[in-house]
Amino acid sequence: MAKGKGQTHAARAERLQGATGALATAAIAAMDEKLPWFGKLSAQDRSWIGLVAQSGITAFVDWFRDPEAHSSMPTRMFGSAPREFTRVISLHQTVDLVRTTIEMIENTIGDLLPAEDVPAVHEAMQRYAREVAFAAAAVYAQAAEMRGAWDARLEALVVDSVIRGEADESVRSRASALGWTGATGSSEVAVVVGRAPDGESGTANVSDAVRAAAREAGADALCAMQGDRLVVVLGGTSKPVEIVQKLVGWFGPGPIVVGPVVKDLMAAVTSARAAVAGLRAAPAWPTAPRPVHADELLAERSLSGDGHARRQLATGVYGPLTMGDGVLLDTVSAYLDSGGSIEATARAMFIHANTVRYRLKRVGEITGYSPGNPRDAFTLRVALALGRLLNPEPGAHVL
Repeated sequence: MAKGKGQTHAARAERLQGATGALATAAIAAMDEKLPWFGKLSAQDRSWIGLVAQSGITAFVDWFRDPEAHSSMPTRMFGSAPREFTRVISLHQTVDLVRTTIEMIENTIGDLLPAEDVPAVHEAMQRYAREVAFAAAAVYAQAAEMRGAWDARLEALVVDSVIRGEADESVRSRASALGWTGATGSSEVAVVVGRAPDGESGTANVSDAVRAAAREAGADALCAMQGDRLVVVLGGTSKPVEIVQKLVGWFGPGPIVVGPVVKDLMAAVTSARAAVAGLRAAPAWPTAPRPVHADELLAERSLSGDGHARRQLATGVYGPLTMGDGVLLDTVSAYLDSGGSIEATARAMFIHANTVRYRLKRVGEITGYSPGNPRDAFTLRVALALGRLLNPEPGAHVL
């Protein structure tokens, strides 16, 4: 830059510097007049925005004086605003603020500076405004990333509390803060456990996709990776298996186990415990459906050491069969011992085959397991063995 031009530019920058106070005051007045939402903000929030506007005008003067030496000024202008700034106003509202401030400067600068300075200032303002727009976008993108990272940590904490049986009012509050409406009342909840997806899919991407798919299916979801497994807490549905069928693609290979439905988030540990135990036992049933309900794996879970499954089979299956005269227990035992032959069972018990059929039907109605189904017969066999081990006296209360 020639010496004469340099002196002229420096003098112009000094004159612009002298006008910054008037420009900042005019900017706040323009915001109050043209932006209805600005007047509804608290005094503290308006003060923050005023600081940003003043900082932006000051930064513009410094940038105008030497653009190369102050190339980072457009980004640094937002440094005067606290972190909460991005929560107070949206990106769209920030754009409105920038536009209003620029229009105010363009309309006011002619009254504050000599006429020969105005074209150069206008041209510089247009360039600077573009940089400010990019800076604002960067600030909000960074804030969104920080909120996303915080939300992901909070979500993982909630899910971990559910798995460990530490869900309390604070966990419910955190879930509500994440926008999970299942935390606000007695919404039905079920926990789903499967393998984490392979490949490069990030935790955030998987969690976002699972939540979106669950919402589309009419349920709420909280999601977290725990080592090599993916845990999903579903809320607001009494048919979690149907929901999970639409989420299968986001799990890794292998079984997906759905825990029983419980009344709310506070009781979700019961569902989580069953789902985790089911995932551990699922390899014993290679042809299990995907997803599979944890209660369909009671036999495998009991064999893998799940005490809750053992008690459930003993009390829910063996116990009812011992009531009364115990003929249902004797009949199903003889039927299983005979290899599933009704005729052989009838001969062994000296009763008619139709009586055997009637009793086996009653067994299915009482226990939910049909002796004629090979899979159900296996579960009945395990339940009878467990019942006899836990309480060898038929007809007595099963422990």
